[in-house]
Amino acid sequence: MSSNNSGNSINVPEAREALDKLKMECANEVGVNLKQGYNGDLTSRQAGSVGGRMVQRMIEAYEKSM
Repeated sequence: MSSNNSGNSINVPEAREALDKLKMECANEVGVNLKQGYNGDLTSRQAGSVGGRMVQRMIEAYEKSM
């Protein structure tokens, strides 16, 4: 097995800043207090709600662009 497939790599480095901004906005929308850096103290429910909202927003943006 190859260990090069981390799943967290970003193919476009400029996208990291945009994704971090989106993550903070989504966390704010769902009432999760994210901080810059380590957020390992979040519950699975909190992390999932942020990730779920990010996916919703990305789908909405894609649908608007169609």
